[in-house]
Formats: sequence, structure tokens, C-alpha cells
Amino acid sequence: MTNTAEISKQLLEKKIVSFKESGHYEFASGIHSPIYTDLRQTISYPALRKQITKALAKQIQDMYPEVTVIAGVATAGIPQAALVAEEMNLPMVYVRSKPKDHGKGKQIEGVLNDDDQVVLIDDLLSTGGSVLKAAQAVTKEGYQVAGISAIFSYGFTDLKKNMDEAGFAYGTILNYQDLLSAAHEGNWLSDEHLESYKAFQSDPWGFDR
Repeated sequence: MTNTAEISKQLLEKKIVSFKESGHYEFASGIHSPIYTDLRQTISYPALRKQITKALAKQIQDMYPEVTVIAGVATAGIPQAALVAEEMNLPMVYVRSKPKDHGKGKQIEGVLNDDDQVVLIDDLLSTGGSVLKAAQAVTKEGYQVAGISAIFSYGFTDLKKNMDEAGFAYGTILNYQDLLSAAHEGNWLSDEHLESYKAFQSDPWGFDR
């Protein structure tokens, strides 16, 4: 069993991923979804946490070998970034969703140098809105973004479009198809509803039930 398959299996067993066969969950973006991934819970499981950390570190080494700093996207990306930075023996910073309204008004917390190559980490990517704001905050301060990594992506066309337009490379260790396959094989997801879940990915803004 591959590491990806094992991580997917654990996310399902620990109910970190939830499916609704009727009704929907609502995302902050307004999208109605039949699946919800609460990846913040992964930090509570040491074995799973370690697998995810190693997978993210390998992806970063493979995709962004020039990386010099790991950055966490507030808030869910911060613990993931801390774990990966420790694994890779690299400095870490984190990026607030907006500048502080007191003190020095910082949005980036930690130390960056002019020649640093930053990889931003978030827990998941849907349309990419929050991580793009963080990446743009880094470049606005004059630093270089080598790329973006996350645990999971829904694989929406909006994500690719938004990332391409912004000019940032990105990757995830799991995708929507990985989770659907693991859920179907493990009987967490019935044959009857499988096509409905596939339809959600192709038209997330039009999905409703």
C-alpha cells in the first residue's frame, strides 16, 4: 500500500473526512459540498501526523529544491509548516490572513532574508483564495515564493485557473480522486452515490441537493 493510500485510509477511519449522502456542507466560499475534510484534526494523531509531514517534505524537496524557508498559512497551515520545517531542518515563518492592527502591523511573522525562497504550506486547497493571499503578501514584501504545498486538493478547475493567473506553482500529497477511491474501496462510500460525488468536483458551484 502506498503512503498516499495509507494516509487516505487513516483520514477515513478517523472520520477526518466526512461524506453526506443527502444534503451538503457549506464552505466559507459558499460552495455546497457533499464532502468535508477537517484536516486540522491530523495533528492530534502522531503516526498520521508523521506520515503527512514526511510526504510534504518529500514533495517540497522534489518540486522546490531551492527552498530555504517554510511558511505556514494561518491558521491551519501553521502546525503543518512547523512539522515540515523541523523535518527539513529549515527556518519557518507564518503569514497572517491580514496585517496586525497593532504593534508593527506585521503580516509575516518570523525572519526572512532578501535571497530566501519560500514554500507556503496550507492544509487544503479548494479555490486557492487564502493561500494566494498569503503568497501575495510574501511577494509584496519583496520576497520570493518558490511554490505552495498542501495535504489535499479538491481539484477544482478554479484552483488551477487562479494559481496559473497568479503565477504560483503548487502541489498536494492527496487529491479528490485518491479519497473517493479509498472511500469506495473501504465501503465508506456506496456505489449508489459515487457518481454524485464525482459530479461535485466537475461543477462545485452548481452542486446542490
